[in-house]
Amino acid sequence: MSEVFKGSFTQQEAIPEAGIEAALAVMRHGRLHRYNTVAGELSETALLEQEFAASVGAPYCLAVASGGYAMATALRAVGVKPGDHVLSNAFTLAPVPGAIAAVGAVPVFVGVTDALTIDLDDLESKTDRARVLLLSHMRGHICDMERLMRLCDTAGITVIEDCAHTMGAAWKGVPSGRSGAVGCYSCQTYKHVNSGEGGFLVTGDAEIAARAVMMSGSYMLYERHLAAPPKEAFETIRYETPNISGRMDNLRAAILRPQVADLATQCARWNERYYRLEEGLRGTPGLKVIDRPEEETIVGSSIQFLLLDWQAEAVREVIARCGARGVELKWFGAPEPVAFTSRYDSWRYAPSAPMPDSDRILAGVVDMRVPLTFSLEDCDLIARIIRSEVGAVWQDAA
Repeated sequence: MSEVFKGSFTQQEAIPEAGIEAALAVMRHGRLHRYNTVAGELSETALLEQEFAASVGAPYCLAVASGGYAMATALRAVGVKPGDHVLSNAFTLAPVPGAIAAVGAVPVFVGVTDALTIDLDDLESKTDRARVLLLSHMRGHICDMERLMRLCDTAGITVIEDCAHTMGAAWKGVPSGRSGAVGCYSCQTYKHVNSGEGGFLVTGDAEIAARAVMMSGSYMLYERHLAAPPKEAFETIRYETPNISGRMDNLRAAILRPQVADLATQCARWNERYYRLEEGLRGTPGLKVIDRPEEETIVGSSIQFLLLDWQAEAVREVIARCGARGVELKWFGAPEPVAFTSRYDSWRYAPSAPMPDSDRILAGVVDMRVPLTFSLEDCDLIARIIRSEVGAVWQDAA
């Protein structure tokens, strides 16, 4: 009889007890707004910013309402104007080009390699088309950041990193989000810390940080931040920077502080599961495992593999057969958006031209969440199911 996985791919672990207690304390005193404090009190949000900044080695941090808001704010803070072109990955999720469109700018898509990272050769050919790159570390895959930064520095391109899937990850020991001018992170439920929604923006640039704080809705209360630039940085920009409210509140911050403190432990747990799945999938006929470079410190909260050069119907059959056995796979090659999966040519507000090399990769990308509610034995079972169904369809097609 065929094995069936009966677990959930969307069930998260409970919020830590320390976070629950801190959230209850906030609800009991009622001061949810980040600037609503009593004499001598430091807000949960200000403390969270200070702690997250320290965790990634950033001078400045701003906690905001979502990762998408962080990206749009970063784009505005570095000077992107309506009509400007902004480079970004062809392989990403909709909030990334959405952030570009939200500021009235135009995405210019850069290709993807079979390592699922931005194609640096394609990027080099397009460096004359824009002055900003919104780099998506899509599904946790980090490119050669040294080469990327050399290319962008030479061309005068400002790099903003979308680290929604790489909080806790690094390239050659440099935390994700600290190579470019700005790093943006998500605290949405399926990310590495969970407040339902929320995000962070980090930077080492005082002017960018001050503009972001003003945009987030600080009014003239910016001195209540613990991870913002000194008040001198605000002297001019406070009069010319619009308020585009997107603050994080103290309730979310209270939930997040214990999770940020425990992030390294959680990342290690994700990686145990990721590498257990990878081991079970490696060597499956017709399936390409994504080899991770030694320079990359990963956080394996999802796993991808390639069914490269398969017919679309065969990929659909694998997805359906695994689904019938309880294993939820997502396919980035579908011609129409499904759930959170979409392609660069799905976003009709963003102009695009065919990218044959990238289209070939995207047609084979299969994705799976790896929640921490999975046991290692669950990972073994899931790998056996995928291996069995991929093998069966591969054999039928041979």
